[in-house]
Amino acid sequence: MDSARSRGIRLLVPVTALCCVLALVSGCSGSGSSSGQEKTTAQAAQAVAPMAGSDLQSAYQTVIKDVLPSVVQIQADGDLGSGIVYDDRGRIVTNAHVVGYSKTFKVTTANSEDALTARLVYSYPDQDLAVIKLDKVPGGLKAAAFADSSKVAVGQIVLAMGSPLGLSSSVTQGIVSATGRTVSEGRSGGGTGATLANMVQTSAAINPGNSGGALVDLDGQVIGIPTLAATDPALGNSAAPGIGFAIPSSMVKTIADQIIKSGKVTDSGRAALGITGRTVVDHSYRAGGVAVVAVKSGGAADKAGIRAGDVIVRLGHTDITTITSLAEALAAQKPGDRTSVTFTRNGSRKKVDVTLGEQ
Repeated sequence: MDSARSRGIRLLVPVTALCCVLALVSGCSGSGSSSGQEKTTAQAAQAVAPMAGSDLQSAYQTVIKDVLPSVVQIQADGDLGSGIVYDDRGRIVTNAHVVGYSKTFKVTTANSEDALTARLVYSYPDQDLAVIKLDKVPGGLKAAAFADSSKVAVGQIVLAMGSPLGLSSSVTQGIVSATGRTVSEGRSGGGTGATLANMVQTSAAINPGNSGGALVDLDGQVIGIPTLAATDPALGNSAAPGIGFAIPSSMVKTIADQIIKSGKVTDSGRAALGITGRTVVDHSYRAGGVAVVAVKSGGAADKAGIRAGDVIVRLGHTDITTITSLAEALAAQKPGDRTSVTFTRNGSRKKVDVTLGEQ
């Protein structure tokens, strides 16, 4: 799925919890007449419904009060995005496409209108993540808590926090729509062109400015960083309402911890074939595979005997028609996995076994 980079989020209001409460009350009847039973049920529903709504509202407000101070606005070369305070030493995690090619930034926290200065620690466009660091850490700066995203469940209520359209400290809410999605972002408008695996899908209408912000559960923990919105060809490739994606928090922690420790990413966990390729078309002018432009010496493809000029048409059991489809197929694999590559060479079809390397 091709996606456009995100900078905002708007989520749908869930009503399932309230409906369940009402259904439960109406199903719990005591003895007595039918009219008395109906009256008791109606009174109980009126008493319980406001309480349920009040409890949910209270939960929202508690999470917002706890987490919002950890969400910041980032200005890079005139563009605005969001970020999350990662530790008490002033390190902030955000999207690589938010920082772009900038090395210095202005950061505004939720508790102050005064801009702080920050510098780039490292940007990793392949996973669309980056870490920046405040030059001076203000008093009371609070790091966010990150959840184990492997435990994120479909239907889970989430809050999105960031700066959509430059409106700092904005909060919206919705649910987790799906998990384990693989999506590819474009390169236009500053996108990294990365293919991202295991993304959290949320009922989010993505708006400029929310990229790099926080997708938070009702325990007050970050479960992901909003990053992408699906595009709809029927709407002129504009953002498709209600389909947004966030990089899962466990991946954020894995990458951020490596950057903080080593100043770079040392173990991406992303499988690689070790080629430079481009999409080619067949005689009907349809995408027909990936032509190998160059082969990395000592890489997976090189060891398997794949050469420049070969056209890859299949990886394992997945047909390959474009460079994006190849990237998405690789995103489902891990370094060290064994698979097969089917390709054409001088009109002949060949198949070789490959042990995938690391990107």
